[in-house]
Amino acid sequence: MEARYTDLNSYLRRLFGCRVQKITVDAGLTCPNRDGTVAFGGCIYCNTRGSGTGAHGRGLSLTAQLVAGKAAMARRYRAQKFIAYFQSFSNTHAPVAHLKAIYEEALAVEDVVGLSIGTRPDCVSEPVLNLLQSYSHIHLIWVEYGLQSARNATLARIRRGHDLASFQSAVTATRSRSLPVCAHVILGLPGENRADMHFTAETLAAAGVEGVKIHSLYVVKGTALEELFRSGAYRCLEQAEYADLVVDVLERLPARVVIQRLTGDPHPEELAAPGWCRDKTATLAAIRRRLEERRTWQGRLCGDSFGGQPAAS
Repeated sequence: MEARYTDLNSYLRRLFGCRVQKITVDAGLTCPNRDGTVAFGGCIYCNTRGSGTGAHGRGLSLTAQLVAGKAAMARRYRAQKFIAYFQSFSNTHAPVAHLKAIYEEALAVEDVVGLSIGTRPDCVSEPVLNLLQSYSHIHLIWVEYGLQSARNATLARIRRGHDLASFQSAVTATRSRSLPVCAHVILGLPGENRADMHFTAETLAAAGVEGVKIHSLYVVKGTALEELFRSGAYRCLEQAEYADLVVDVLERLPARVVIQRLTGDPHPEELAAPGWCRDKTATLAAIRRRLEERRTWQGRLCGDSFGGQPAAS
């Protein structure tokens, strides 16, 4: 089946000439939306682990996490180069000296060619961006901002603690330093309809982001979202609905945007619903099948040609 979107693996292979894999690391940081800097409790879908591995809590150093990850990725994917992905919570939420130490520990590991820094758009400063820019001359440095939705009403509903303007300001500041931005988007958020999700995609296209991660909203045990779900106030998307919405989003993103993820990857023991999120392979197949069925591709509604197809008129 012909690829109809710009995937991360192909992008990295073109850049480095070999298989490159991200390794998720846990630096033991927290989140301003959880520690009181912005608010307490976090977003309605986030638990106390913050989508992380919990490795820091088990006493594993960043170096140890990366060495173990390298061995696993080399076995599974025959990867030769690696990117340290700081995923858990907000990985710019610490003094610059501490951030410098953890970033440089990761970059010192053999065959680590770059960093992906997961954070919030209201959690970056000029000194932090300048630090990241200083590494970008010889390393690939991505800054990943959780936006989730471009609708301010939705951001308030899910207790994000920031608005769209914060995201747009952070993207401008980051891209001005030639640091590529990857935006995270969640489909199926409470209160959102199809038009809202289309608006988010169109907003990202206008912002000029270089990458996007698309996630399904799944219910994690012990979260405020679980309470909504159990009460009947929230309904999860079905797999077919999600696949169709992903295609809608892809059509509205320029073909140059690197699609870094097409579905979430919940910890199985933490997942309350929906069950189909456990089968990532089936979800990806459903998305690719829907692209074929609709005879469409990433960027079609932007006027981009892709995979030999004609551009939209």
